[in-house]
Amino acid sequence: MADNSYHGKLGVQQRVLPPYRAAFFDKLASACEAGLSVFAGYPRPDEAIVSGKLNTAAYVKAHNLHLLSGPLYLCWQKGLSNWLAQWNPDALIVEANPRYLATPAALRWMKHQGRPVLGWGLGAPPLNGVLSSFRRNRRLSFILQFDALITYSQRGADEYAALGYPAAKIFIAPNAAAPRPAWLMPIRPAVLDGKPTILFVGRLQIRKRVDLLLQACSALPENLQPQLIIIGDGPERAALEYLAARIYPSAVFPGVRHAAELVPYYSSADLFVLPGSGGLAVQEAMAYGLPIIMGQGDGTNNDLVSPKNGWQMPDPGALVGLLREALSDVSRLRVMGAESYRIVSEEINLEKMVAVFVTALNGLTA
Repeated sequence: MADNSYHGKLGVQQRVLPPYRAAFFDKLASACEAGLSVFAGYPRPDEAIVSGKLNTAAYVKAHNLHLLSGPLYLCWQKGLSNWLAQWNPDALIVEANPRYLATPAALRWMKHQGRPVLGWGLGAPPLNGVLSSFRRNRRLSFILQFDALITYSQRGADEYAALGYPAAKIFIAPNAAAPRPAWLMPIRPAVLDGKPTILFVGRLQIRKRVDLLLQACSALPENLQPQLIIIGDGPERAALEYLAARIYPSAVFPGVRHAAELVPYYSSADLFVLPGSGGLAVQEAMAYGLPIIMGQGDGTNNDLVSPKNGWQMPDPGALVGLLREALSDVSRLRVMGAESYRIVSEEINLEKMVAVFVTALNGLTA
């Protein structure tokens, strides 16, 4: 194998395996000479997450016991220790989340074997409140058990360092759901022939704030009101369709689309909008040359979306103004779309993400 490979056997623990993460694990498995096994369970019924399938990496299903809910949520993954003993990995990657109660036992098992464990997390936002000092110390004690940390963004890395974790052992792997595009950027007309098209792709749940998008489109002047396509399914779909019928009846809800089914939508849209949090579909949209309007999130959006390729919403009330600004200048949209395509071609893609993981693993086992 080339130098960008990991020469040992790798184990990865995840609470769940969503479909958008499968391509990453398969690509990482291709870079592991001795193989990769993913240990992950099923989500709660109300999460609207379908478990993904792996083609290159092995997939061992955990039995997730979901305890409590909301800010008190905890998860126990039955079978984690047995999987470790059977797979016997040379290195282990786990989610750096203290809510997963079986993780400490996995850490102890690996340490007993003298093998490294890499934590993978979003970051460590500042804590407030009467118990903040206690919680901060507990969080620091937890992450100090890891031999290195991988996070999605510079913000996440800064938060871990501010908490007290050694900055030299923090790696940034920008969150990616799609490979470097193997296609040319779609050519879009310099002048619109009809209404502009706005696209949303994602799970229809409260935190995505698709309701804000419907309300903002309805508040635009009639000459700027776009064709709005909302792709996805989830617990909020019925409520969103009801809202659309009342305030923006031209909105279209095609349902769930995956992979090649999404290509015509990405290629024909003029702007991608995600008003809420999360959304790995943003990177996929950028791979088709789309400018982005995105809500404030966990820090990953700071690396994806800048004034050169889109807008970050400072607050929910800003969306109408941002849509008006975006849709009033089509030539600017085209330039921003080209920058989106460049970013995912050169900076943020699955290949880059895998390379960071391999670099971190090789540094731990050198």
